[in-house]
Amino acid sequence: MGSVQIVTTVLAAGITAVAVWLATRAVLRMTAVIRQGQPDPERFADKGVRARNMLVETVGHTRMLRWGVVGAAHWFVMVAFVVLSLLVLEAYFEVASPTGGLPVLGHWVGYGLVTEVIGVLGTAGILVLIAIRLANRPGNPERRSRFTGSTMWQGYFVEAVVLAVLVCGFLIRGFKVATDHFEFPFWATPVSHAIGSLLPDAAAGVSVTAAVKIAISMTWVIVIALNVTMGVAWHRFAAFFNIFFKRNPDRPASGLGALRPMMSGGKPLDFEEADPESDQFGVAQVEQFTWKGLLDFTTCTECGRCQSQCPAWNTGKPLSPKLLVLSLRDHAYAKAPYLLAGGGKDPSGEEKATAAQLAHLDVLALAEANRPLVGGAEELGIIDPDVLWSCTTCGACVEQCPVDIEHVDHIVDMRRYQVLIESSFPSEAGVMLRNLENKGNPWGAPPNTREDWTKGLDFEVPRVGEVDDFEYLFWVGCAGAFEDRAKKTSRAVATLLHEAGVNFAILGEGETCTGDPARRIGNEFIFQMLAQQNVETLNEAFGDREPAKRKIVASCPHCFNTLGNEYGQLGGHFEVVHHTQLLAQLVSTGRLTPVQPVEGSLTYHDPCYLGRHNRVFTPPREVLGAAAADGVTEMPRNQERSFCCGAGGARMWMEERIGKRINVDRVEEAISTGARTIAVGCPFCSTMLGDGVTGKGAGEQVEVIDVATVLLRSIQPPAAPEKSDAALPAETGS
Repeated sequence: MGSVQIVTTVLAAGITAVAVWLATRAVLRMTAVIRQGQPDPERFADKGVRARNMLVETVGHTRMLRWGVVGAAHWFVMVAFVVLSLLVLEAYFEVASPTGGLPVLGHWVGYGLVTEVIGVLGTAGILVLIAIRLANRPGNPERRSRFTGSTMWQGYFVEAVVLAVLVCGFLIRGFKVATDHFEFPFWATPVSHAIGSLLPDAAAGVSVTAAVKIAISMTWVIVIALNVTMGVAWHRFAAFFNIFFKRNPDRPASGLGALRPMMSGGKPLDFEEADPESDQFGVAQVEQFTWKGLLDFTTCTECGRCQSQCPAWNTGKPLSPKLLVLSLRDHAYAKAPYLLAGGGKDPSGEEKATAAQLAHLDVLALAEANRPLVGGAEELGIIDPDVLWSCTTCGACVEQCPVDIEHVDHIVDMRRYQVLIESSFPSEAGVMLRNLENKGNPWGAPPNTREDWTKGLDFEVPRVGEVDDFEYLFWVGCAGAFEDRAKKTSRAVATLLHEAGVNFAILGEGETCTGDPARRIGNEFIFQMLAQQNVETLNEAFGDREPAKRKIVASCPHCFNTLGNEYGQLGGHFEVVHHTQLLAQLVSTGRLTPVQPVEGSLTYHDPCYLGRHNRVFTPPREVLGAAAADGVTEMPRNQERSFCCGAGGARMWMEERIGKRINVDRVEEAISTGARTIAVGCPFCSTMLGDGVTGKGAGEQVEVIDVATVLLRSIQPPAAPEKSDAALPAETGS
């Protein structure tokens, strides 16, 4: 070992020791912070399913590859980071000897070929990612950059380190070629040989470059160890755990569907036994999130994919799912010294720590501990109320997140505390909640008018109790019973089922709201009250039928989602389909046959709670494809990337005062396709897009109607113009 090798070996050993020590300390700190969260025992179930899903999402890059070039480039960089870690290990042998290499593996030609290919593709991949980051720098006045709000220096630093390590790897090989100490033939390592032909015959070059490579790699470790909130780097390790512990590992594509129940102490909260003095009602402090929530915040990569898809952010509202998560992450780690010293508030708001425990705490940690989780700028709140109430719970953020962060659950948990304990929420939503309590529907309509939508039909709609042999219970929903546009959809669905010979029945006045708007706004108490009432009614209606024969067809995706995904939490297990699914089946089996396809161009808007939340994309398009002469012209944002109408998350009953109206943005996109008909599969979407069309002054040129109405028009001959809202044949044949 020469003098150069002695120096490089000592330097490599020294910086590595420092890096390992700091990294160990950082991991212990991160683990300690995450453990401050509340228990969540269900995350440990189905370990086999979780492991398989984690491998599919990470190795298969199923989320990232949706983004085309970005996904492919990231996959190559990920593989390079994992596989070429062997080359960093090899550098420790090379600092000690210019001819050094990995024992056994380092002399295998296959190893040389694989690392050469991965090195080339990894270099190309990181250059693409650098170019994309530079091309999408924040500062756009229209806020279109997904990197707005991200800590840009960290991204540049990580990408520069990756590129530098890859370059050093090729330089080491090049020096070995130049000194005639390279183990691999030209055909397996052409790039290394080409570089070597340009380098001098300098044996010290191998050891010096290896030392530089180690120094760069360990500097990266030291920097991230000193910045435990540096998600752009730490996600390389935390993502595996975050994906493994996702809420629904067996659910395709995302963790959407049912909302997570309101929890206290790791168990669903039972309102009949709950005590506000000892039980947790929603989330008021960052440590009241579950440990998985704190892991979510730690894992955020700051990539901004959630932000780029968020309807609130894209229409000028203060909510960015990314910035919300980053705010919670930074707050959690700034508050950590206080929490780790034993600090914290019990559900009644009393301090748990003694004065002695807090005596030596840093004043900044104490100040952070006193900040409210939700509050305005004057209160130094972590999350502004306008951020919290801008969310439509559309799920675009969860759908696009490459590391399975569960933004919607965290937002609703914070809403729950604000509604149930603080009674702090938009005032207009209070009317909706009172209507749910007093009238069983958000519009406050008299319950005895629930069956008025059936008037004018030329057949009798059967009621549960009057018939016993129904196959499907038609869940009409509040909108379908009381809202004028949705009543037309209810009549169209009933007519189609009647025409197809489907045995169905309705509950009529026995129906009440499923509780979806109450749950999404955060009032879990009203949700459970309504849900338990409905579960009892439905169980009685179906009698002793087995779950597979307890069939419900719903025309509202919010009812569809709540009945099918959430009532099971309260003992209601049913087979629930959306009306477009049943209609698609009836068309495919020939029980409904379009004979006069609807003329004119048509586009389809995917409802969030039908599409993203429940993966129902194809059936509505199958129905429209059969019923529309020209098929479906897709909007640029469709299926899992569909843009929200703005009504979800109980936003249907809240004023939209900030920024551009979400429904107007979506209507402009629909109109840009040239379509004369905008087909929908949700009464909320029908209202919002209909209002948007009217607001754009396009009511004479563009019509918003349900998929069921499109199908009904195609199987019925033209009829005279309708004389009243109740005359379905005239309405559907117009």
